[in-house]
Amino acid sequence: MALLKVKFNQKKRVKLAQGLWLMNWFSVFAGILVFSMGLFLKIELRKRSEVMDNSESHFVPNSLILMGILSCAFNGFAGKICYDSLDPAKFAKWKPLLKPYLALCFFFNILIFFVALICFLMRGSLESTLAQGLKNGMKFYRDTDTPGRCFMKKTIDMLQIEFKCCGNNGFKDWFEIQWISNRYLDFSSKEVKDRIKSNVDGRYLVDGVPFSCCNPSSPRPCIQYQVTNNSAHYSYDYQTEELNLWRRGCREALLHYYSSMMSSMGAVVLLVWLFEMSVMVGLRLLHTSLESIANPEDPECESEGWILENSLKDTLKSALESLKKIGKFNQVEADGEGAEGEEGGKTPAITTVS
Repeated sequence: MALLKVKFNQKKRVKLAQGLWLMNWFSVFAGILVFSMGLFLKIELRKRSEVMDNSESHFVPNSLILMGILSCAFNGFAGKICYDSLDPAKFAKWKPLLKPYLALCFFFNILIFFVALICFLMRGSLESTLAQGLKNGMKFYRDTDTPGRCFMKKTIDMLQIEFKCCGNNGFKDWFEIQWISNRYLDFSSKEVKDRIKSNVDGRYLVDGVPFSCCNPSSPRPCIQYQVTNNSAHYSYDYQTEELNLWRRGCREALLHYYSSMMSSMGAVVLLVWLFEMSVMVGLRLLHTSLESIANPEDPECESEGWILENSLKDTLKSALESLKKIGKFNQVEADGEGAEGEEGGKTPAITTVS
């Protein structure tokens, strides 16, 4: 028994073809939207590529760009088929291509669904990428004279100002690295010497942060040096007072920014996938309803359209049997080649006559 069998007359077939033609062009615009989202996300990721450890995060925008291009191509082609289906003479040339095309549409929709899921599931990979990238970026903050790294200070400062964040996980991350360049240190000063000697690696570590960590909304002037020293500031308690530094780490801020963006894009791609599925189902009904016309010379006669010629269970069963037949055929061929090799390897006996 066919799955989702529907009866059609000529009027219904024409309406279905016209509706599908319109839906396909809407899908083309949806493909342009998906392409634009992928391009926008790629640009946003490239803006902050210096604080990202690897290029894995570009898998999502690249996939969106590819799906957008394929969607435009597939739906533009389907729109042409739907338009020509109104004329039996024009539709005849598309008949041999429809089954392979519908099979490609099926796999294309699987890919769209996979890309939508990836948009929701990339948070973990993005988090590790940002954590390591920000850690490395903070190490190079002081290298303003080193070629290839001189831009890192500006990048980190602009990042902390724009996203209202400080450090990787928080402002205390700056206490663990030397973020002040040696060219700005007075090595004749006792304080500088003592700090360098007290560190195993010979680094100048302070309980201070860059100016970009300061919250301009705070009523108190920014305390960016000796943050943990209560006696260094008047009426100040490091443990209890609300610091005038950004408390949120940049990893959390960037992760929230990108993951919320990807989640929104994933929701849009899911809607596009549902729309593409409905177009594919409609195209299958149109295909079968036109093929099942009993008398091609009488286009006004009734016909039946369906999604699957047999039930879902029977279709899966026949597909499995076909796969088994292919497997057995390959096995027979392999056995035949092995037998021929064995016969060829035998040396014929030579009989001598005395």
